[in-house]
Amino acid sequence: MAKLNATHDPLRRSWVESANRGDSDFPIQNLPWGVFSRGAEAPRGGIAIGDRIVDLKVASAAGLFSGAAAEIAHAASGPTLNDAMAMGARAAGALREQLSELLRAGGLEAARLEPRADTFLVPMTEAKMHLPAAIGAFSDFLSSIFHTMRMGRSTVPPSYKYQPIAYNSRASSVRLAGETIVRPKGEFRGEGDAILYGPETALDFELELAAFIGPGNALGAPIGIAQAADHIFGYCLLNDWSARGIQRWESQPLGPFSGKSFSSSISPWIVTAEALAPFRAPAFARDAGDPAPFPHLSHGTDLEEGGFDIALEAYWRTGAMRAAGAPPTRVTRTNANALYWTFAQMVTHHTANGCNLRPGDLLASGTVSGPTDDSRACIAELNTGATMPLTIGDEQRLWLADGDEAIFRGRAERAGHVAIGFGECSGVIGPAVAD
Repeated sequence: MAKLNATHDPLRRSWVESANRGDSDFPIQNLPWGVFSRGAEAPRGGIAIGDRIVDLKVASAAGLFSGAAAEIAHAASGPTLNDAMAMGARAAGALREQLSELLRAGGLEAARLEPRADTFLVPMTEAKMHLPAAIGAFSDFLSSIFHTMRMGRSTVPPSYKYQPIAYNSRASSVRLAGETIVRPKGEFRGEGDAILYGPETALDFELELAAFIGPGNALGAPIGIAQAADHIFGYCLLNDWSARGIQRWESQPLGPFSGKSFSSSISPWIVTAEALAPFRAPAFARDAGDPAPFPHLSHGTDLEEGGFDIALEAYWRTGAMRAAGAPPTRVTRTNANALYWTFAQMVTHHTANGCNLRPGDLLASGTVSGPTDDSRACIAELNTGATMPLTIGDEQRLWLADGDEAIFRGRAERAGHVAIGFGECSGVIGPAVAD
């Protein structure tokens, strides 16, 4: 598990001035990874600093890195980060350390590099972001007990407190934030228990945190809880768009299928596990009567710092608000510390039966709902089972309408440390495809 080092120094500033603003998601203490392109150029890996992107292909060719840092920068110079993810936290940490020093105000290289900044720093306004990895598999967990109880009407499945529960979702429909979400069609129960087919009328968002796997494991070789955190490359925001009517009708007996597989959106930047080290938190405090995890899911370090203190927010903007340039309405403020299971426990449970994870696989937390009303992290909770419309701007909404936009934001803040963010995860609802 990543520890604090000089790259987390709250006094460190960058000669990239935009990174020093208090509201920046990407100060020098963050340095998240992504894949971008500019103009007709091919997609390649980059690292965010303020409102700029370090072009790893150009920086690598210019010889700015050495040793393991040079190797992983070269691996990240192509259209996906999978090869870089496979190299693990040590190599990623070496690049973070060298890049932090290169970008540090007053650093030994600052006078030499700042005049050359335009050769390897790309303005974000000129960049198009791409999916950061070729996602071979996507598993979505159910890790908030508050969400589980509200959706299950105050009950949880018998196995819930013994093991992380998940389902294998659709990797091929994971999309980058900002893409239009086409309203899905399917079967659902209508008035008077009539079974209908057509566009989903109860379209929902779900605010989630997700982890990208770094080094994987061989088939038949489980990942122990003590090593599980080292198999996570980094984290992003995820919107698990949900067609509630389709989902309710189809879920018995095998669970979600068409109600989930039509689209999931992720934020473009991956915040590394090392960047989040200052914001580690104890695992969820279970009630006294809850069963203790089995030994293979329990480890002292994970209990002490397996969680995260990350504030997560969901915003809603109607089509009329978008047309008028009005700001969105915040409908949720929750925190990742509400998760009953840690990401290390998710990794270990996922592989306990011998299942193999691969670099670039995606594991999502499930809806990160907290205990309070304003921390309900999906519309089905916010509207209390479709009985209480929400006021969004000047309009009333039970569910997402065509033209509506959902926006997620995440920010880790703690006294004595520089706050870091994830960037936005947004999506606008488009109409269903005509018959």
